[in-house]
Amino acid sequence: MGMAFSIDTPLKVAQYGISSVISIMEEDLLELMREHYCKKHDIPFFPVPKKEEDSRAKRITAYLDMVHDLIQKQIENLLSQPFQFGQEIVKYCEMLPEDSYVKSLFSKMLHTVDNHERLQLEQNIKSEIRSGSIDVNIMSKVDNLGAAQTGEPLPVEQSDALSALRGYAHSKLHSSIIFSAGYNPRLYAYLSAFDDFFPNQDGYLKKKVILKVSDYRSALVQGKILAKKGIWVSEFRIESGLNCGGHAFATDGLLIGPIMDSFKNNRISLRQELYELCNKSLINLCKDIFPEIPNQRITYQGGIGTGYEQKFMIEHYELSGTGWGSPFLLVPEATNLDDNTLQALSTAEPDDFYLSNSSPLGIPFNHFRKSGSQKLRDDRVAAGKPGNPCVKKLLVSNTEFTEEPICTASIKYQRLKIAQLKEAQLSEEQYNKQFQSVIEKDCLCTGLGTAALVKNDIHDKQYKPEGVILCPGPNLKYFSGIFTLQHMVDHIYGRANVRNSVQRPNLFINELVLYIQYLKKEIDKSALTLNQNTFRYLNSFKTNLLSGIEYYKELNQQFMEGCCKGVNVECPDMLEDLHKFQTEIQNIEIPALMVSSH
Repeated sequence: MGMAFSIDTPLKVAQYGISSVISIMEEDLLELMREHYCKKHDIPFFPVPKKEEDSRAKRITAYLDMVHDLIQKQIENLLSQPFQFGQEIVKYCEMLPEDSYVKSLFSKMLHTVDNHERLQLEQNIKSEIRSGSIDVNIMSKVDNLGAAQTGEPLPVEQSDALSALRGYAHSKLHSSIIFSAGYNPRLYAYLSAFDDFFPNQDGYLKKKVILKVSDYRSALVQGKILAKKGIWVSEFRIESGLNCGGHAFATDGLLIGPIMDSFKNNRISLRQELYELCNKSLINLCKDIFPEIPNQRITYQGGIGTGYEQKFMIEHYELSGTGWGSPFLLVPEATNLDDNTLQALSTAEPDDFYLSNSSPLGIPFNHFRKSGSQKLRDDRVAAGKPGNPCVKKLLVSNTEFTEEPICTASIKYQRLKIAQLKEAQLSEEQYNKQFQSVIEKDCLCTGLGTAALVKNDIHDKQYKPEGVILCPGPNLKYFSGIFTLQHMVDHIYGRANVRNSVQRPNLFINELVLYIQYLKKEIDKSALTLNQNTFRYLNSFKTNLLSGIEYYKELNQQFMEGCCKGVNVECPDMLEDLHKFQTEIQNIEIPALMVSSH
């Protein structure tokens, strides 16, 4: 979801029992939002100066503690309300899924005429109400370590990721931290510095770890690494490699169906192995052990678009839950978007969503053509001033021209790189192609944070109001309009339909199409530099796609049977699409590897 869009989402949805995630990578944005909410709620605001020792961690802690306290007050207020139309407690109950225990109590209460029985039911409902979890996210590999004003390297604990973890660890929250974007050894090791990540004598974890992974092997490897440190993974959150928002971490052609099947078939052995390893490590560390095997959630997110798909994924793959992200960008009650971007998004065409090379991390990045950042970038290039002021330095990594890493989206890098291209005696076609690849890079540090400031009328010179960057997943092409929170939740649970009229295959076919497109781009990209490793990778990718299609042929009947039991639900048969795409993949030619005779 980026940084701005869900930075205060818990304050908007947690009181209804909906869990959400705050990105804690940009502490300046958190500090600005804390000041905003302190003023809004008449809370004394004590700023954490940038130059104060450990200011990054302290700012993160201060923001999370404020969010925690405000939500506590929201829940207290909700529990004091009568069950009357228009009250938040009624809205809480109405949005629950139909199979919820609290929803059954609520339905019974509505039909009860006996005052004593009704009062008892009201008390029972209130005793069951819980706020949604206030979870946080760290992109594991966004972990630069700057230097002190003297030029000396800072202690490793002051790196971006470690200081963000420390900020969360010191907060009041009883929730989860989500690690995404790969494995970071020093970040995982640093978890051991905080008692909240270890169980108490009852096996309770105040703070839990969630790993966002793309396949079973990654879950097993990272889970064992953490278990050996006495850290329990409370949830493996599987995300589609391409049918998702933000950065896209494609698999080697492994499709989500077979991936989810591997978790379904191995979840018991995975949990048991990690439990034994974790408790053994806790004993060696002289820590309290888990008295019994703790819960371990398996969840999925990415490309789910209908109530039936939501239900099928949970039931067929025995999931603890699913995640919905991009559609909530069209729900002002839940997320932050400035009016101009929201209007553009709500009326977007399918081609407005695309997978770009805009990220300075060098990872494919989902982008929106009508976002303000696109025009701002074009205007700078037209004025002969490509690049962005690099004020945050979260994504500095390039040392092609400098000893100290700089960002490929920065003015400095793009000026140096373009000068190099001009001296390289390239053909006009080659120059234009490489020039475009240079100027395509966006400043994600500020662009992904701007929308929250514009929406809340917060002004800061580091952020350009016209430079909003949006990173919705491709699934958003099937949603048009602006929706209430209740309407979107009703869509998720199959009680309403907010999709537009664009013809939509199911989530499995949608992801397959994205992977076919990705394979073709990978082949084109490597055509002139094909080596043995790339050749094996491309062939393995193609083989995995074909294996995935065979899996979906077997799944089709089960998917159709469940779908056709629903009411007013489209039941597209996958087989025709699967045969068509199978032929297309089989016809994709991977360049032959030239073997030298010497």
